[in-house]
Amino acid sequence: MLTRRAALIGAAGAAAAPFLAINAKAEEIMDTSIAESVDLSNLQRVKRRLVRPPMVHEHEQSAPAEPRIVEFEMQIVEKEVEVDSGAYLQAMTFNGSIPGPMMVVHQGDYVELTLYNSPENLMQHNIDFHAATGALGGGSLTLVNPGEKTTLRFKATRAGTFVYHCAPGGPMIPWHVVSGMSGAIMVLPRDGLKDEKGNPVSYDRVYYIGENDFYVPKDENGDYKRFSDVGESYPDTLEVMNGLIPSHVVFNGKVGSLTGDRALHANQGEKVLFVHSQANRDSRPHLIGGHGDLVWETGKFANPPERDLETWFIRGGSAGAALYEFRQPGVYAYVNHNLIEAVNLGATAHVVVEGEWNNDLMEQVQAPTEYNAAYEGKSALP
Repeated sequence: MLTRRAALIGAAGAAAAPFLAINAKAEEIMDTSIAESVDLSNLQRVKRRLVRPPMVHEHEQSAPAEPRIVEFEMQIVEKEVEVDSGAYLQAMTFNGSIPGPMMVVHQGDYVELTLYNSPENLMQHNIDFHAATGALGGGSLTLVNPGEKTTLRFKATRAGTFVYHCAPGGPMIPWHVVSGMSGAIMVLPRDGLKDEKGNPVSYDRVYYIGENDFYVPKDENGDYKRFSDVGESYPDTLEVMNGLIPSHVVFNGKVGSLTGDRALHANQGEKVLFVHSQANRDSRPHLIGGHGDLVWETGKFANPPERDLETWFIRGGSAGAALYEFRQPGVYAYVNHNLIEAVNLGATAHVVVEGEWNNDLMEQVQAPTEYNAAYEGKSALP
């Protein structure tokens, strides 16, 4: 008897067939068992417990002299997520969060990830690390069916911020990505970050902001559709996706996820590192009331950062980093500066900063008051 899960896995494989055919000689699903083994038994092992974004797990900003093997575990979870009032997404997630949790290691370390595909899931999944070398970023070595697990190890050879995402093949790739299956990994230089002159730089806090574009279908009445599972949602979602117009553009999984009671926090004088990823579309982060003191726009720490940016650019399929020292208290809005997407579609976060106001940086010289329009404020031009 063909189960719904088996049928969906078969459909995924069939949908990916053109992709497999194009790359047949490259053997997308690789067998590396005959490769010469590597002895890493002398390296220290460190286990890191992943946490839900925008928070980031415990890590050092500079590393010991010798590389380490950094172990992570991650569960794939398919679940329904309410991305806005009345708008439900049949989501596919890493560790149950959108975006997936951010991993932090140092250049030269080995990342060892055990990936679990829950038995309750319907779909095949894998993980493609933009930070990794070979085998489609590990995607060809990590394809797991529901109820399976796999362990991948790769050497973090390049410092920077990088996207990871699910890429099970063919048209399954964009669907899984825009259903929530992306995250980021930060590979720090072993001796920490540097400014544009090579001077050491540290941060007091780090926040991970994952931006997603969602494509939630509507019915003939203009109401958002709701589906029983991720498989049922695919045909209608695909139609909206192919129109290239998202229904929502959000930070960390839903409209308002980083505002109100869920706003980010900092103190005056603290340096905050914002890591921002977008696995599918271009984005333009901007901190209203602040700046990017140091910005690694492409996310690569081997390149010197730019200074004093007002808005920076995150290419689709990449992650960038920006460091800012908060100089004034108050509420700052961190937005995608496509303001339609920020205000109307949801790509806004708030940072609440505690401290004392500095009138030297900004002062309200006169509060709003009525004036005689017949005599004041007239332009000198006709």
